[in-house]
Amino acid sequence: MARGVMLMSGGIDSPVALYYLLRQGHEIVGVHMDNRPFTDDSPLEKVVDHLALLRARYGQPIPLYVVPHGSTQVTLMRTTDRHVGCVLCRRFMWRSAERVAEREGGTFLATGEALGQVASQTLSNMRSATAAVHLPIVRPLIGFDKSEIEAVAKEIGTYGISTRPGVCCQAVPSKPATRSDLVQIGREEDRLDVDAIVDDCLRHAQVL
Repeated sequence: MARGVMLMSGGIDSPVALYYLLRQGHEIVGVHMDNRPFTDDSPLEKVVDHLALLRARYGQPIPLYVVPHGSTQVTLMRTTDRHVGCVLCRRFMWRSAERVAEREGGTFLATGEALGQVASQTLSNMRSATAAVHLPIVRPLIGFDKSEIEAVAKEIGTYGISTRPGVCCQAVPSKPATRSDLVQIGREEDRLDVDAIVDDCLRHAQVL
């Protein structure tokens, strides 16, 4: 089986997607993009608890990289069009995950995205976000609806962790774009030193 790197949030979807990959025998390394100060400690705490549960179930170590992302959010908010902020944010998340894959010998990236659930998960925005990286991206939940994902989360024991109280990311724009194109995204990123931002994030990453 393959070795992959998975973006892990504290929400309902990503641990369910991880469960399906582990069940198939893949080796997974987790990456949590730490959005503090735009959220509280709860997302990281939930990810740690999700991984503890799934490590015990599958007997796999599942290393976790915690990558600081708050400073990137500040840069995006100050420098780029807020309407496409979620797409730009995702592009930096994917770049960080791909860097981790390079370190860890990963051959694919993975996420808990399901088509159309939020603004960043429209087909247009997913295409714009994932064009930032070269590795293939696996989405085990792409055709699931929310009720189906929640049912699996309850079955495997992650639902109670995911739904604990916490602060959602406060960097989300009030009117995020549901459509984007690469020409527009490229213009926004021309205002940034993309490599320097990603280098700084990975330099300060911690492995749990």
